[in-house]
Amino acid sequence: MSGLSVAIAGMGAVSAISKMSYAVKEIFYTLQGEGSQAGRPAVFCRFTGCNLWTGREDDRATAVCKFCDTDFVGMDGTGGGRFANATQLAQAIGDHWPDPVQGRPFVVLTGGEPLLQVDRALVEQLHAIGFEIAVETNGTQIPPDGLDWICVSPKAGADLVLRHGNEMKLVYPQAGADPALFCDLAFDRFHLQPMDGPDQASNIKAAIAYVMAHPKWHLSLQTHKLTGIR
Repeated sequence: MSGLSVAIAGMGAVSAISKMSYAVKEIFYTLQGEGSQAGRPAVFCRFTGCNLWTGREDDRATAVCKFCDTDFVGMDGTGGGRFANATQLAQAIGDHWPDPVQGRPFVVLTGGEPLLQVDRALVEQLHAIGFEIAVETNGTQIPPDGLDWICVSPKAGADLVLRHGNEMKLVYPQAGADPALFCDLAFDRFHLQPMDGPDQASNIKAAIAYVMAHPKWHLSLQTHKLTGIR
């Protein structure tokens, strides 16, 4: 058990009450690979499930998001499972931060779509043990209060209800999701991320050309794939 988990084990209950258990695909320690926080050590907590695709290949052709490259099905990944309450999940996340604790611990709540499960109780428990909390979301759900960093990655054909945050990270190109549709929203930073897949090389060139012509946007590369880390 890490020092962070020991701290939470000795605390009284926080004010919010968790209304559900949490289904988690995996929890692991790595470096953030994308966007404004690229290169920063982080615990990733990947939640099971998404509202834009089932995660099954048989359903990809009819999904709202057809290009997802992430396995978020089930709870069989490293550190994954069902957690009965926010305290248990926060402890599991805390166990992945290295001892002795240095700097401010940082967690990225991702998926799938994490905001289908993340609630105020989990936010409060993670803050109670010192974590800075980031979320990566498709923007179709309203987040609980208290998140420290909100990264929205819109998907063409999905209703974007979360129209403000710290970072817009748009996978490019997407038919029906031109960057011009999003550049006036209330985000601090705007990133274009070339779509992975068989056309990656041409997508990188297209993203570079768009960013250079529209300097409000910055280029985001998936550095975790370039470096071979998770």
